[in-house]
Order: sequence, then C-alpha cells, then structure tokens
Amino acid sequence: MKLLNNEFIRFIIVGGLNTANYYIVYVILYNLLDWYYLISHIIAFFISMVLSFFLNVYFTYRVRPTLSKFLQFPLTQLVNVTVSSLLTYLFVDHLGWNGNIAPIAAVFFTVPITFLITSKILKK
Repeated sequence: MKLLNNEFIRFIIVGGLNTANYYIVYVILYNLLDWYYLISHIIAFFISMVLSFFLNVYFTYRVRPTLSKFLQFPLTQLVNVTVSSLLTYLFVDHLGWNGNIAPIAAVFFTVPITFLITSKILKK
C-alpha cells in the first residue's frame, strides 16, 4: 500500500495503536482501580512508551533497534509526557473537563512535536 510508504502516516498509525494501549491502561488504573488521574496518566504513559519504541523502530522508521536508541528514546517522550501532563492537569483542574477526555485532547497537541523529536533520535 503506497500510503504506508510515508513515515508520518506510519507514525500516525503507531500513535493510534499506542494511544489505544495508553488509554486502556489509563482507564483501568483510573476507573477500575480508582487511582488518581495524574498517577494513572504517568504509569500508562511509561508502559505505552516501551511499546511505542518497538513499533517505531520496526514499523515507522524501519531501523535496527539498539540499546543506545532504546535508552535515548525516553528523551523523545520527555517533551510528550511534560506537555501532555501539563495539558491534562489544566484541562481537568482548571477547565473542569472530565478526567477520561482530557488526556485524549492533549494528544492532539503532542503528536507533531513528538514525530520530529523521535525521527531525529531513531534515524541517527
């Protein structure tokens, strides 16, 4: 499929899968286990980050995974987790949004930034 020859499209697909993974973990922690929303958000984020690394090296960028890349990959997510956590906090505590919706809305702000940072690290 020609569409899959575009790295950004593959990144979006991986992001969709990763977001679904994140959200499932988040909902389990937040709703079923009744954990605080920011704790649920951060734990779900870090679990999904490991999956994201492997999906991105094998599918998005089609590069060989290395220990060095794996150890640098969290740097790509540092901006993501910082911005998404801040936005989630602002949406819930200051705008009164539902804790189930806020993290999904934050994703729309973080995707383009994360794509640029991730491609720089994984394509070295």
